[in-house]
Amino acid sequence: MEVFAVVSPVFGARCTVVVADDRSCVVVDAGVGVTEDVVAYVREHDLRPVAVLATHGHVDHTWDTGALCEALGVPLHLHAADAYRLDDPFGTLGLLGGAAPHDRGGPLAQAIAAVGVDPAAYRPPADVRTFGSDATRGRDEDTVLELGGLRVVARHAPGHTEGSSLYLLDVDGEPVAFTGDVLFAGTIGRTDLPGGDGERMATTLRDVVAALPPATLVVPGHGPTSDIATELGRNPYL
Repeated sequence: MEVFAVVSPVFGARCTVVVADDRSCVVVDAGVGVTEDVVAYVREHDLRPVAVLATHGHVDHTWDTGALCEALGVPLHLHAADAYRLDDPFGTLGLLGGAAPHDRGGPLAQAIAAVGVDPAAYRPPADVRTFGSDATRGRDEDTVLELGGLRVVARHAPGHTEGSSLYLLDVDGEPVAFTGDVLFAGTIGRTDLPGGDGERMATTLRDVVAALPPATLVVPGHGPTSDIATELGRNPYL
């Protein structure tokens, strides 16, 4: 199994291509400006893409999903509770995104414009496939996604957003968790944006994150990788 990562110039959001032994692959989190590198890697290595996965609906992780899904001919998968964010990526972020629905004048739009991308150029993917419930309370059971040669467990992990999810799989026999903005090395994602909830995050950290096997490699949405054993020992939120 192979793993290839691209870091977006906006907020350093990580995009990862995970390649199965049969050369099928999935892409986790398509942030701003990653499409060209991902498509080039897929073509260079003669891969068979089957899906793009979003750990949550914030636009720094979903900006390129429309372009990338179209280029690769694949659907986007994300939790149902975050699907609404695809239609108004800035307005659903509160003041980080803009002062009103569809406002493109906030800090995130400015950060996107600063790297030479027009904030008005965003388009959602045509084929969106959701899992879980769009309910705003509680936590859904795991969803198993059979994607080419990869078996991915989507585990609902609300708190940063309503539909934040971990994607769990084995890479060469070792457990890996793509944690998005739920868990970072040494810290966690913020809960003060619309849809965030500190109490739900605390429950997620206790019941979902801390329950993962200690050897699990943590691949967060921003920053360096870690593992659960290290985070249990040093992360003050765990």
